[in-house]
Amino acid sequence: MTSDPLLRAMRLLELSPRRVLMAVGAGVVTLGSALALAVLSAWLITRAWQMPPVLDLTVAVVAVRALGITRGLFRYLERLATHDTALRGTTSARARIYRVLADGDPAAASGLRRGDLLARTGADVDALGDVVVRAIIPMAVAVVLSVAAVGVLAVISPAAALVLAVALVVSGVVAPALSARAARRAENDSAQARAVYSEAAVTALDCAAELRVAGRLDEATERARRAESDAVDALDRAAPRHAIASAATPLAIGASVLGSLLIGLLLYAPGTMSPMALGILVLTPLSAFEATSTLPDAAIALSRARIAARRILGVLDAAESGTRTGEVRWDGTGSLRARRLRCGWEGGKVTEPIDLDLVPGKRVAVVGASGSGKTTLLMTLAGLLPALDGTVHVGRTDTSDGTDILDVLPADLRRTVGFFAEDAHLFETSVLENLRVVRGDVTEDEAHEVLSAVGAGEWLAELPEGVHTALGGGARAVSGGQRRRLLLARALLSNVPIVLLDEPTEHLDDETGGRLLRNLLDRGSGLISPERTVVVVTHQLPAEAVADQVIHVDSVARNNPLPTR
Repeated sequence: MTSDPLLRAMRLLELSPRRVLMAVGAGVVTLGSALALAVLSAWLITRAWQMPPVLDLTVAVVAVRALGITRGLFRYLERLATHDTALRGTTSARARIYRVLADGDPAAASGLRRGDLLARTGADVDALGDVVVRAIIPMAVAVVLSVAAVGVLAVISPAAALVLAVALVVSGVVAPALSARAARRAENDSAQARAVYSEAAVTALDCAAELRVAGRLDEATERARRAESDAVDALDRAAPRHAIASAATPLAIGASVLGSLLIGLLLYAPGTMSPMALGILVLTPLSAFEATSTLPDAAIALSRARIAARRILGVLDAAESGTRTGEVRWDGTGSLRARRLRCGWEGGKVTEPIDLDLVPGKRVAVVGASGSGKTTLLMTLAGLLPALDGTVHVGRTDTSDGTDILDVLPADLRRTVGFFAEDAHLFETSVLENLRVVRGDVTEDEAHEVLSAVGAGEWLAELPEGVHTALGGGARAVSGGQRRRLLLARALLSNVPIVLLDEPTEHLDDETGGRLLRNLLDRGSGLISPERTVVVVTHQLPAEAVADQVIHVDSVARNNPLPTR
């Protein structure tokens, strides 16, 4: 396997060689028409200066018109073929990434910030697609046209051809190398800022109402503006090098034309060169550089794509390696046990030690303030995050030992433990398809029943097409409370025996939220099967709610290193 991350990532595009060759062919014909047009125009101008019979110029005049039309037509076909190839490639890449993330180790994505994951599946994949449009096709076309242009001049004057070849190397190799260095500096400096910007922008958009109520919306938008400004500043710092690279091509064109003119005059003076050949010698370089003028941008696209490839492969390798390291099978029998478990993110706060036994049918309430580590605890119990200290084992309930949860085959773990996040995504499709995310065979009757059970029956009755109504913006946008009910309905429809619910009643009024929490914790309520284990995270446990165990989560700053596990 190649170690070049860009080549590895390009395989995700699944490029069709036939489509790539068609795009290259159209590009060669396009710029080849421009080169032939320059050669023929030079011949026509100098031949017309000699005032020959008009019929001697007819074929050349018609050919000039034909080449002009051909250039425009094949430019359109080249753009059509190139973008079609790139768009098909990015679609294939995203589908592959989503499959790997869905089937691989879930901890690979859960450890990333939302904005960072969005950037890797969005802008980074687009950067790979840009390689097709801005790099692969232009580079192939430039090589063919450069060889053709040097070959044309070599027939007339080998010295002029050598001058053109050197100038083309400056324009097609030196200038792109300078652009690539500038792009690497800009991308390395701005990548982190763009990730922060994506995270801040997503937070401000998704949680605008809550942030406005809390008086923190301006703070969130200002954070996004600062991150965007940092990204722009990084690009500005790389601008001088890019400017030098941009100036290299015009300088190479001037040097080539001037060199060809001087060589042509030296050959024309003794009568060893015709006026038509002199015109061709001088005008041909002007069109020859049209192919290489795009190569600095191609080098930038390659640099950006190489950085994007490392970021994409980072999350894919983590997801795929997770499927290889977790090799122990678990059929879901027994319990999930935590001993002296401390949870948290690296460099942040950690929870106080927690002991927990999730035997079949147990009801547990996790209570704590915002930021205390409740969600982090659920993610650790689900195997999405490693424990900072202590152990999480699965296995038989009558033994003290067991299998570390990180050693369990991820597919088995997902079939047994379900983590239902408070910010889970709602797709712009029907209500029914949003519920089928957890189980593809959910029927309309099941959807009606579970939505009524979570208090969304009246809302569902008002929808014009019932469960087939598509969710989205405008009139079909869902409120915070409706969103929580839909996410809770997903959890109830799932088949996992251990259900981890993160703030399922947030954004609901106290009476409705309290009733739902009591029903979730009550094995006899009928809301959820009594055989299933339920762990509910909440800020405050309502009165009369009865749980088998109530865990009050508190976190402390980590000033000293934790013990080694």
